[in-house]
Amino acid sequence: MRMILAVAAVLYSASAFAQTDKPPMVGDKPLVQVQSKGTKPAATTAAAAPKGKPQSIAVRLQACLDIDDATKDRLNCYDAVIPPAPKPKPPKAKGVADCRFLKEEDERLACFNGFAESIPKLPKT
Repeated sequence: MRMILAVAAVLYSASAFAQTDKPPMVGDKPLVQVQSKGTKPAATTAAAAPKGKPQSIAVRLQACLDIDDATKDRLNCYDAVIPPAPKPKPPKAKGVADCRFLKEEDERLACFNGFAESIPKLPKT
């Protein structure tokens, strides 16, 4: 009978120690918990969730047209949508993405303006 009480006391105390607020440790480092690729931790999912639907590149480029023309702010807006990657000999711009290869800011702004103004206005839903 004493043996059963001793075993019960040891198990009860072990379960009490397991219920601490600290994360489980391996040596002096916290235990890493592996999750499947399809799931994300709840804390990061709520913080990283975008508000509303993500906007397309065309909508974001058209939003840049609201900023005063021929200003650095408009170019910065375009560069935020499509980051610049200047090349010494840029190819002729056949699409809006090719504007990022132009080195001169004025040329890049004119290129972006040409494509952004030719995009048909999308219906707002």
